[in-house]
Amino acid sequence: MKKNVLVTGGAGFIGSHLCEYLINNGDNVVCLDNLYTGSTKKIRNLFHNSNFRFVEADVMDKFEGKFDEIYNLACPASPIHYQYDPVKTFKTSVLGAINMLELAKTCDAKILQASTSEVYGDPMVHPQPETYWGNVNTIGKRSCYDEGKRASETIFMDYRAQYLLRVKIIRIFNTYGPNMSVHDGRVVSNFIVQALKNKDITIYGDGSQTRSFQYVDNLVRGIADMMNTEDSFAGPLNLGSEFEFTILELAQKIIKLTRSKSKIIFTDLPSDDPKQRRPDLTLARKIINYNPDIDVETGLFKTIEYFREAIKIMG
Repeated sequence: MKKNVLVTGGAGFIGSHLCEYLINNGDNVVCLDNLYTGSTKKIRNLFHNSNFRFVEADVMDKFEGKFDEIYNLACPASPIHYQYDPVKTFKTSVLGAINMLELAKTCDAKILQASTSEVYGDPMVHPQPETYWGNVNTIGKRSCYDEGKRASETIFMDYRAQYLLRVKIIRIFNTYGPNMSVHDGRVVSNFIVQALKNKDITIYGDGSQTRSFQYVDNLVRGIADMMNTEDSFAGPLNLGSEFEFTILELAQKIIKLTRSKSKIIFTDLPSDDPKQRRPDLTLARKIINYNPDIDVETGLFKTIEYFREAIKIMG
């Protein structure tokens, strides 16, 4: 059955892929984005589609419409962007979530909140299960994002308990793929752009910190599958990859795949940077049969080709 769907942050990296996925699934999609970090270039292939509509608006402002489902992805997600205006970041996470919850209450819509692995902070439990409460610095540079997302989870569960709203919460771990911005500031995009330009690849710290990276197509399928779970299950649910490696290994892999002449240089580690980050996917496998099947080399190759063209267009 065709659904009317709202995607906030739909012109962003993940949101643009989700909009396309839902359109291809036959849904009517309204993409709401203030273009603070998003771009209409990411969704230009959808403008010709009669089932798609773009609205330039801020999630913190009141928005009206009749929707069956709401995906709330609106919030700057890379450290460069969310630390630029930390007050706006926190307000977007919390006030934006409340606005969308009120809209969902009015429409009797099902609503999904895109939370983040950052709620785990610098974890003392590894890998991180959904039952882990995290180790977060509430007053650090990253806290506007970390605590904003934690607060959004709280208000989602409160609306569920108080108003019987049908809510879903996902926690997104490191994700990469086409439609990332050239100046995104995240580690995969940074390394690829530096490698393609044969510039030094900058690693914070000694590169021994670990991450696990999922390709965006896997994530989008997981998001849609989570929305389609029984109303009795709200989450939170981890979505990521269990294949963990060091940041130094990532840099070396990208240099090899791009055949770059880049050298690796090391600089100071930012405050509160997690030493390890990998999801426990036990629950995701049980609930939605989550299986991120695109391996790192395949995903990186696709992402490198995307950035090669993006850099060429930029001149």
